[in-house]
Amino acid sequence: MQIHDLPYPDPGVPDARSGPSFLWWLFRNQLGGQLKSLAWGLLHFASVASLPFCVGVAVQAAADRSGGRLALAGGLMALACVGNAVGDTFLHRAAVTNWITAAARVQQLLGRKAAVLGSVLTRRVAAGEVVAVSTGDVEKIGWFVEALSRFTAAAVTVVAVTVGLLVYQPALGVVVAAGLPVLALAVLPLLPKATRRADVQREKAGRATELASDTVAGLRVLRGIGGEDLFLDRYRRASQEVRHAAVRSARMWSLIAAVQVLLPGLLLITVVWYGVRLALDGRIAVGELVTVYSSVMLLTYPLRHFEEIAMAYSFSRPSARRAARVLSLERATDTAGTRAAETPAGDLYDPETGLCAPSGSLTAVVCGDPDAAGRLAERLGGHAAQEGTSGGAREGASVLLGGVPLDELPLDSARTAVLVQDKDPVLLSGTLRELLDVPASGAVDPRAALEAAQCQDVLAALVQGSLGAENPMDARITERGRSLSGGQRQRLALARSLVTDPEVLVLDEPTSAVDSHTEARIAQGVRGLRAGRTTVVFTSSPLLLDRADRVVFLHEGTVVAVGGHRELVRTEPRYRAVVTRETEEETATAAALHAGDGGLRVDKVPHGLEELDRLDDIEELEELQDIEETA
Repeated sequence: MQIHDLPYPDPGVPDARSGPSFLWWLFRNQLGGQLKSLAWGLLHFASVASLPFCVGVAVQAAADRSGGRLALAGGLMALACVGNAVGDTFLHRAAVTNWITAAARVQQLLGRKAAVLGSVLTRRVAAGEVVAVSTGDVEKIGWFVEALSRFTAAAVTVVAVTVGLLVYQPALGVVVAAGLPVLALAVLPLLPKATRRADVQREKAGRATELASDTVAGLRVLRGIGGEDLFLDRYRRASQEVRHAAVRSARMWSLIAAVQVLLPGLLLITVVWYGVRLALDGRIAVGELVTVYSSVMLLTYPLRHFEEIAMAYSFSRPSARRAARVLSLERATDTAGTRAAETPAGDLYDPETGLCAPSGSLTAVVCGDPDAAGRLAERLGGHAAQEGTSGGAREGASVLLGGVPLDELPLDSARTAVLVQDKDPVLLSGTLRELLDVPASGAVDPRAALEAAQCQDVLAALVQGSLGAENPMDARITERGRSLSGGQRQRLALARSLVTDPEVLVLDEPTSAVDSHTEARIAQGVRGLRAGRTTVVFTSSPLLLDRADRVVFLHEGTVVAVGGHRELVRTEPRYRAVVTRETEEETATAAALHAGDGGLRVDKVPHGLEELDRLDDIEELEELQDIEETA
């Protein structure tokens, strides 16, 4: 696999049992690139290791006044230099390729896992951890995977040179053979402490990054309440903790680096001292001493890769453990399904709650618990496993669409049939045209969707904030749409969902950040654009509820009432309490009145009974506005 061939057609099925298992799986899946890196590494290190031999031959030839051997030594040295240059160049290319392709494979695996799990992912793993794994951790994982082949080449070279020295000059070769294992293993006792300090640094850096991200995301709110200084002080303290942790970690790694410099120096001193004594006794020639000395000196270069592989493993091991934790998460149902791919149509029915959304109608769902409403919305569209009491996933009865269990369909088919818009939808950066370029039926024009979602002021704001964008479709949206208000982001997300035009559209609080007048128009626009299609809206807004074909009220996870909004306001106290946000005292009074207890007092009239008058006022206001626009 080359960089220009990315992304992978299929990144494979990872071994996510543990961090080391995942690293080994990545190495095995890049075996071709690793072997190529190993071959170029052997050429590079062998060329470097042969230079001392060439120098020794040249020195001995000069001492013996042999022009032929001196010329031979020069030719060998030139050949070694060419091998060094070629090997180093292609080793670097192979290493970078292995690094990037390994990191890209991990990112593809994480992206595929996020797409399969959907919102279940962030319920099991913090969103910040997922971001950390897909950004910083993939680089550390790629570093270790590519460094492993270079380390192998360096280790083979060190062993070969040591054996060669034992054969070439046994007296000095024994000293080198005894000293090199000490050099290679001397840093091992220091690694656990260095790793712990590095883990602390990464943990504190992650907290500081999360705090900075939250501050930026909520900057508008913080300015409104005067909380900028408070959060700035928190971030300042967090960044100072990161700095102190980084200094402590750097001290440990600098100690490791000092050991890697000190011990080779001591070995060189020992070799020179002992070699000079042997030369003075006439037991070795001057050229042999120069060869052994040069070999030991140049061996410090491949020995550095022992330190690098130790650092790479120390940094990549926790990163691989976090990646393996995310990749080990599984859905409760098989994504391939047990049925053939199809897009069913018909009534949407949830056996667990008793919720039924008739085909082609606009059904509003009222649930007093927002979290329960969100989980039900996910069940209707994403078929997410619910969290059991033990922390594991427990599978309930499948949602049925036209009598077809959605869990038995392939995941792509189920998500094509039912689209769920989350309570807090995300807008990706790019142009408005790119935002609305989604898989769609083609029956809904983007401009019609934008009009139904009442995005006229949003388009104007986008054009005003984009330089040189005369066409609103070419206006750019900033990261996560942070330059827009919450209501504007909601309306753009709603327009994107309407463009998709699925068989069933599930909207979770689509207008919670929109004013009442705009909300009324959105309700009418959605109703008109989705005519003939099944739409389910989770909401407690009277404006949306009054325009629904039917309203379903859930209490404690079960459907307890079905009807029109005005009918339920009059007949169901619990429904009225959720919609009008009555207090417990008012709810009890309404229940007593509904049961026929006591007389009706003016000061005890529940707010819900006044709801119809407010709805009539809003309708009159809309009629006046329509008259003004027509005029």
